[in-house]
Amino acid sequence: MKIVAAALIGLNWAMAHAQVTQCQNTCEQSLGALATEGDATEANLAVRHQVTVTGRHYDNSVGSSDAASQGVIRSALLANRAALRPGEVLEFIPGVIVTQHSGDGKANQYFLRGFNLDHGTDFASSVDGMPVNMPSHGHGQGYSDLNFLIPELVDRIEYRKGPYFANYGDFSAAGAADIHYKSLLDESFAQVTLGQHGYQRGVLAKSLPLRDDVTLLGALEWMGNDGPWTVPEKLQRKNAVFRITQGTRHSGGSISLMAYDAVWNATDQVPQRLINSGTLNGRPFGRFDSVDPTDGGSTSRYSLSGEWHDRDSNGETKVTAYAMKYALQLFSNFTYAMDRPVTGDQFSQQDDRNIFGGKVSKSWNHMLGSLDARSEVGVQLRNDRIHVGLYETQARQVLGATRVDDVRETMLGVYGQSTIRLTPWLRTIVGLRADTAYFSVTSLTNSANSGKTNASLLSPKLTFVAGPWNKTEFFFNTGNGFHSNDARGTTARADPKTDDPVDPVPGLVALRGWELGMRSEIFSHLQSSLSYWKLKSDSELLYVGDAGTTQASHASQRQGIEFNNRWTPSDHFLLDADLALTHARFVNGDRIPNAVDSVASITATIKDIGPWSGSLQWRYLGSGALTEDNSVRSDPASTFNLRISRSMRDLTNRPSNVTIDVFNLLNTKVNDIQYYYATLLPGETAPVNDKIVHPAEPRSIRVTYRTSF
Repeated sequence: MKIVAAALIGLNWAMAHAQVTQCQNTCEQSLGALATEGDATEANLAVRHQVTVTGRHYDNSVGSSDAASQGVIRSALLANRAALRPGEVLEFIPGVIVTQHSGDGKANQYFLRGFNLDHGTDFASSVDGMPVNMPSHGHGQGYSDLNFLIPELVDRIEYRKGPYFANYGDFSAAGAADIHYKSLLDESFAQVTLGQHGYQRGVLAKSLPLRDDVTLLGALEWMGNDGPWTVPEKLQRKNAVFRITQGTRHSGGSISLMAYDAVWNATDQVPQRLINSGTLNGRPFGRFDSVDPTDGGSTSRYSLSGEWHDRDSNGETKVTAYAMKYALQLFSNFTYAMDRPVTGDQFSQQDDRNIFGGKVSKSWNHMLGSLDARSEVGVQLRNDRIHVGLYETQARQVLGATRVDDVRETMLGVYGQSTIRLTPWLRTIVGLRADTAYFSVTSLTNSANSGKTNASLLSPKLTFVAGPWNKTEFFFNTGNGFHSNDARGTTARADPKTDDPVDPVPGLVALRGWELGMRSEIFSHLQSSLSYWKLKSDSELLYVGDAGTTQASHASQRQGIEFNNRWTPSDHFLLDADLALTHARFVNGDRIPNAVDSVASITATIKDIGPWSGSLQWRYLGSGALTEDNSVRSDPASTFNLRISRSMRDLTNRPSNVTIDVFNLLNTKVNDIQYYYATLLPGETAPVNDKIVHPAEPRSIRVTYRTSF
């Protein structure tokens, strides 16, 4: 694969030095000519070449992006690939793998660019302009729960990787994804899904014109699932979305109301030695059994948001605002009986918060001397008012409080960036971002941990884009980014369990990165991108197994190669092939636990062969060090997912279809996640260091019937 990548680079550079094609060097005179509503690259198209998007699935063609690792995924692709969980829509982003290490009501585990992102740290997600990541969260910094997502409503996913974009702040150093819902459905629909292991799901969605320029979209979802686990998961998920849109993509706005609620039991990760022995205290124990059958949780998310925009030939003004009410009660047991042999080590993490925020941005076309340019400035504000606690529990009954805090956290970000056409074949983007975080912590269990702190960072950004030559362009991106640390860590003076002195952590942690990239369409019907990147962090966040949390650790450095390909030889066939290789180390040379070395995905999609469509996906999560000395490594995981769909007409002649999804097609015994730490099982006399695993689900089949109305 490296040889192929090197050959492609050489071929493109050779052709780049041949005949230089004539480039369009004038600004677009009307933003109304923008290719697609909400295009991720809209803010800079005024100083780019006019391009034609060649497919309906991706907007990743030459001239459409500011980096080789940036792009847009359209709903047409989402409809043709199987997804086991809502959060797996992020796997459509090249190089991203999404797994789960506990119950399906909990946030997913994310992997990207050598990061075990835990539940979202260093990858920023948003849905319809509202951030998903939760700072100073009860279960982990940057917790990003996408289970409230209704995939059928997604219009597009705009993604970017690296800290190169001035309009992205906290948690976005490794990457970011903006998920946008549709304002208008192609057709209203009702669908029902039934599957193995008690899986049931129903979705009802309708869009209704209220006036010529006003549309109401409403959707309801209910889902239940027991999963393959010996202790039934009993997941119950209820979801609702109501959205009113007024005006056009040039001038108008929207108001959205969302409500989500879920409860579940959880089979958490278990020691490999227990699976190998097959018994626990004399009773049989299998891959899908629980050590503590009372683990689980409940969560809710309610939001009200609004957006207004106004675009004309000179630029755009956009205003967004949101308010959210969020809660989580989670019961986990990762060490079983090591700390409290009598009652067990179960603990509860609880989070109850109100969130308020918004963004104002203004962009405009102008001249910088004799050069065409487009500039954008923006202000982003977010305030979280949090009640967060950690409790010792047994069978979900509270035994005592380890730490309980009231937290007030405010993030203010101001940014500006300008895209400048230097020559007909070269443009640059210069940006600067300033962020300030204010933390206020009132500890209800130890006043020594109360206090107020603040932190500020400047993050410069710089991009050069050269070309296109022979349908090929080249990118250089560099910039600083950051993630915030848990507010409780910034004021900590005493360990909440032992009362020993501890040092506070910085509020904001800087990351610095750069990337060389290329995007090419020199071969007919083939879009290829290649990038080499580096990212340095002042402080790594590591998973701590005996606490079930993350903590700040050493500085780190990552570098890697990504090679992504989209081949569309006809309207009926699409082949995606993505490979990502990463080298991750602490600055002292030690390995970074859970930093996987490679990720790959190949998906073949067939569309509209008569009434038939389908896809077959191979997804691969490579091996990674589980210890800093690399003495223990995780096993790679390779699985296949299959989707087959048939369109038809129902008894009333309305369009309908039947879809069959088969997950883990070959029924491969692999793990979704693997750790290495000490645990003590009931009946053991001393803690044992061991691999701790959460098995991937076995082969399962789901059948969906959908009808339009």
